[in-house]
Amino acid sequence: MLRMKIVVAGNSAVGKTALVQAFHGDATLFAKNYNMTVGVDLVVKCVNIPDSGAVVEMYLCDCSGKEIFQRSLETHWHHAAGVCLVFDLTDEGSLVSCSSWMQCLGSFHVAGVLVGTKADLTARRVVSAERAQSVAASLGLNYFETSAKEMLNCDAPFSFLADAFHRFYEERVEQARMLI
Repeated sequence: MLRMKIVVAGNSAVGKTALVQAFHGDATLFAKNYNMTVGVDLVVKCVNIPDSGAVVEMYLCDCSGKEIFQRSLETHWHHAAGVCLVFDLTDEGSLVSCSSWMQCLGSFHVAGVLVGTKADLTARRVVSAERAQSVAASLGLNYFETSAKEMLNCDAPFSFLADAFHRFYEERVEQARMLI
């Protein structure tokens, strides 16, 4: 079994916890009330990699979006294999701040995703898919849109990260074999 640490970051109230909980609960539960995350919530879930028999045990560090906790969060960001930056499709400012979050996070080892949440709120949407895709590309991330309320696409960003991590691992094993 492979183990992967992923930092889930973004502004407060963008839907990080809802996204993580929808993924963790296999999209079977949407809690209507959430308590604001204080510090970091750790969620663990195993993801099977299709056609390989491999399993990636994902450690999701759901980080508070409050600036006051940012210094204490930095210890959780070290050695992360992946990053999941989350923004709210109904809040342009949450997308703009993703660049700042990326600077705070520094580098990650394998892959990263930018996730637009609340895709079900089409009448309130202010961020176009093209705009978000452009920001994702500028940050070197892959882009996904989700709705935890509608259980839409909540597993896709995490499945992508698990698959990228597995591919990274397999490439390193192959490189090691060639050295022997």
